[in-house]
Amino acid sequence: MIPHKRRFYSLASILLIWLALAGIPCHATSASDQGLKPVLSYISSGWDSLTRSMTRCDSLLDPKLSAPSVLYLPADSAVPASVQKLHEECKVRVERLPIVIRAPGQIDVSKINPPGLLFLENSYVVPGGRFNEMYGWDSYFIIRGLLRDGRVDLARGMVENFFFEIEHYGAVLNANRTYFLTRSQPPFLTSMTLSVYEAQKAAGKEDVAWLGRAYNFASKDHDMWVREPHLAGDTGLSRYFDLGEGPVPEGLQDESGYYRGVAAYYLKHPEATDHHMVEVKAQGNNPDAIGFTFPLQLCEISQGTTSNSKCDLLKTLSLSKDFYKGDRSMRESGFDISFRFGPFSADTHHYAPVCLNSLLYKTEKDLEHMSTLLGRKADAEKWRQAAEDRKQRMQKYLWDGQRGMFFDYNFETGTRSSYEYVTTFYPLWAGLATPQQARVLVANLPLFEQPGGIAMSRHETGVQWDYPYGWAPLQLLVVEGLRRYGFNSEADRISYKFLSTVAENFRRDGTIREKYNVVTRSSESHVTAGYQANVVGFGWTNGVFLELLHSLSREWTERLAREQSAAGAAPPKQ
Repeated sequence: MIPHKRRFYSLASILLIWLALAGIPCHATSASDQGLKPVLSYISSGWDSLTRSMTRCDSLLDPKLSAPSVLYLPADSAVPASVQKLHEECKVRVERLPIVIRAPGQIDVSKINPPGLLFLENSYVVPGGRFNEMYGWDSYFIIRGLLRDGRVDLARGMVENFFFEIEHYGAVLNANRTYFLTRSQPPFLTSMTLSVYEAQKAAGKEDVAWLGRAYNFASKDHDMWVREPHLAGDTGLSRYFDLGEGPVPEGLQDESGYYRGVAAYYLKHPEATDHHMVEVKAQGNNPDAIGFTFPLQLCEISQGTTSNSKCDLLKTLSLSKDFYKGDRSMRESGFDISFRFGPFSADTHHYAPVCLNSLLYKTEKDLEHMSTLLGRKADAEKWRQAAEDRKQRMQKYLWDGQRGMFFDYNFETGTRSSYEYVTTFYPLWAGLATPQQARVLVANLPLFEQPGGIAMSRHETGVQWDYPYGWAPLQLLVVEGLRRYGFNSEADRISYKFLSTVAENFRRDGTIREKYNVVTRSSESHVTAGYQANVVGFGWTNGVFLELLHSLSREWTERLAREQSAAGAAPPKQ
């Protein structure tokens, strides 16, 4: 018997059919629809406009740098036909990396000059704007959206690109640029893999052999996080850690002045910098002083003129080696920038974070599940024990029973942070919180919930990963964590708040952004450190919008569609 061939429909098509069955007036789903169809169409077409490959000239462009377009192949790789075509048609310089890479930090990236794009075999979706490459954790939320829109092949190709990165570049990279060869990003590989596997299975194309291949790469990815230098002291937990040194090259152009601003902050707040700034001595090198220097002068200025000013050099300061290590590790965390690990998160590498260890717990449970599907009973038991051990250690070091939240743990000082951050809900998404902890966490939702969704923190620091900003991936993780523990009414309410915020701002300017001010329900941003644009695109917001809408209850979906229909159409995209 020939199996029935299943057809995939985009979420936009499904929603229109559903709304018609629900009795929503047909004018609300017409070509000039005033409701959700425009934003869904934007997302659907966005997958193509955000797709890059080694056959497209626009893939090489790096808005973060002004360097020439260079494509780097692995040292032991032949030149694919697509690359030869790219070289000829786009006038792209093609080089091989100088060595075979098996681990992050194995090569001094400053010696790869000029920096460039790292080759990947398959097409991939980029976030948008300055982010014109495939990112480590962005891709999970993008893949969720692709699968929801029936783009299974593109999603699978992206997962296979991560296999290629592990094999040829040593890790799932922050993104496929040479200057990212020193760090990874939050580990979502098993979550991506199982999402694709289940989508293929639902389509009648279960691929156990592919799952077995994925299992081997995911195991290698996990191993990187549970050995030095990614161990958080003797806690048995893990930390973020970039293996590079000094200022990050990708931040020196469109984050111009960032490190100067950090130094100025420390001079104004000396209590915050016991080890982040050091003096550069006139004679002899200070091994802790690297990167930029900041001379401090005492000047005598004549009244009414500066031409006769006289200045004496008091001292020359530099941000410390440890600061830059924390700065880089903060970027591996994906939360660049917050004040969660101290000002500018400069102490990131001194903490066992809730987010990372929750993701590793889920990775271990996923690997247990994959082992079971593959018939590897001994492996399944190994992963089960690893997950249980991590869970117990997280309960010991990260759970604060008095405050009813999970907090990051500073293993250098042996103290738990008191910085309320939305990652406290990660254990719900990962499934490691107890039912009682879940109830207490839900009682603390008002600390983060705002008119437009969930804010990152309660602390207004001027940086983009703190109050008043809300980011799509965290909305999804919080909502799915709530649903996992049966708090569906809270999940619906938060989903609606964020979905309506995105939809209303889309109606105003015809775009979807990387982040939103969830207090004012707008896309306005007043970021004082780091890059200051609110980037248009935007890959993970697109994917999260589809996923939140898909799981939203009928009552809230109807309300959202009616309100958007009544409000009017979106203007042309600028």
